[in-house]
Amino acid sequence: MNIIVTGASRGIGYELTKLFASDPKNKVVAISRNRVKLEQLKRECAATYKGSVVHPAVVDFSDKDFKKDITLQVLSKLSTVDIVVNNAGALVNKPLEDLTTTDVENMFRVNVISQFEFLQALLPYMGKGQLPTHIVNIGSMGGVQGSMKFPGLSAYSSSKAALATLTECLAEEFRDRNIAVNCLMLGAVQTEMFEEAFPGEKTEMTPLLMAAYIRDFALVGANFFNGKIIPVSKSTP
Repeated sequence: MNIIVTGASRGIGYELTKLFASDPKNKVVAISRNRVKLEQLKRECAATYKGSVVHPAVVDFSDKDFKKDITLQVLSKLSTVDIVVNNAGALVNKPLEDLTTTDVENMFRVNVISQFEFLQALLPYMGKGQLPTHIVNIGSMGGVQGSMKFPGLSAYSSSKAALATLTECLAEEFRDRNIAVNCLMLGAVQTEMFEEAFPGEKTEMTPLLMAAYIRDFALVGANFFNGKIIPVSKSTP
């Protein structure tokens, strides 16, 4: 399968890329803006899994011109796309009175606007196989209406709520194009981003455990779900 994982240089994306790469039948394009970590990831996969195919792609979704990098570094590696895991994200932890317009604009550019542009670039390569292309957007429980909210995360949670609605809209738009779109709204996972949001807090969910769930869902979820917003959390909303 031809698979794209964004936000691959750390946390869940890093572990997810390794899990996909463990199957030599998969070709994985790992996207991040951190070239050093991507090269480390490729070496680690090659050393651990014989025959693994990982293509690092250095792309910064905060850059308004990132689509040229998608063309050069991603689409040049793939003839079709079977799975896209939109895991890249940005977070700012600030109370409302300290948020700048730039903070909010950057948050929505990375977490929402870039998703429009990214999928526009990928669209001609999707839905070409016997099975549906599966787009898996990685959201947050903070973006679920009625879930517990936390101070300082208004911009982040709002952007993830927008991603959830985008998922529903695209699933309908792509319904007749052999493309499924779902959104996993993750609860607490012990990642660097979690530490930024909740300094000093600990959770039992590791990046590897969550990555394993996402890998399995990405592989088979399109057989059961389309346009669904799915909480992945042991806590009560």
